[in-house]
Amino acid sequence: MSDSLHGITTGAVARRLGVSPTTVRSWEQRYGIGPAVREDGRHRRWSPADVAMLEEMCRLTASGVPPAEAARAARRTRSGGTAVVAGVPPVAEATDVEPSAYPPSEGSFRPGVGSGLPLGAVRQECRGLARAAVRLDGPAMEGLLRQVLAEYPLVTAWEEVIAPTLHAVGRKWESSGDRYVEVEHLLSWHVSTALRRAVLAGPAATGPTAPVVLACAPAEQHTLPLEALAAGLAERGLSVRMFGAAVPAEALDAAVRRLGPAAVALWSQTRSTANHALARQVAGTVFGVRGARTAPLVLLAGPGWLGRPLAPGTARPNGLREALDAVCGLYGERAESVRA
Repeated sequence: MSDSLHGITTGAVARRLGVSPTTVRSWEQRYGIGPAVREDGRHRRWSPADVAMLEEMCRLTASGVPPAEAARAARRTRSGGTAVVAGVPPVAEATDVEPSAYPPSEGSFRPGVGSGLPLGAVRQECRGLARAAVRLDGPAMEGLLRQVLAEYPLVTAWEEVIAPTLHAVGRKWESSGDRYVEVEHLLSWHVSTALRRAVLAGPAATGPTAPVVLACAPAEQHTLPLEALAAGLAERGLSVRMFGAAVPAEALDAAVRRLGPAAVALWSQTRSTANHALARQVAGTVFGVRGARTAPLVLLAGPGWLGRPLAPGTARPNGLREALDAVCGLYGERAESVRA
């Protein structure tokens, strides 16, 4: 007999959805979202209508809807209705979501339950991103990040959705004996992709304005905070040169001398990678015509720089928003966010 007549097994439907069989069974036990009938009264067999219901359950939870609410809405799809949840577009609209589909509201911040990650009170989109990450659901992460960056200014998207999810995954990894490494890697890749796309989508920089140089310290591999800064600067129409992870001191020195940047942001995640001698060297680099020489403002970005006094020509911003304000202050009104 064909699957269309007798349905498919729990294992098969789990593989189709990209979740574990345990997750499918727990949804049935906790939320009553099981197959309409069972073969011989015992074995689960999922009909096309049952599978469509589970697909809707996945879509809604990936959007940040609490599982119990998502289950109630998903059950309506098996009865021929449409799953309607406040703030989440129907499936027919999910491929082209207008920014207004996720308006911020008092209910946007809820405890981060259901993903297994220590989230606390976060935006609904943050919970959805966390659930998608734990499921290793790349397409869901891609869609959610697109929606978040379309709806909110870059700083809001980073501080209230992306960074809390990254931090929660990191804490879970540290407390789980190297489990969740695959979750962190896949999530980081999708975040990096979304941020780089945001850089390219920003308004084109005009005029001969000096660029902003972004680089990790020579022994530093973490780039995502700098990629967020690059996206924020691009959102404001500023020219950015992103050099990425572990930039050798000689290469950074050459880049600064060739580009004559207005600012250089150096990222250091830990004290072991904070190269204070390099920061002083960059801050002391002068360029320009005689009589009008200038030096870049060096932003010591990241927690690795804490605990040491600031050298002349350097600043230590406390987070993405302060870093953007510091750089934009060098450019004046031209750096006003196009999304303010």
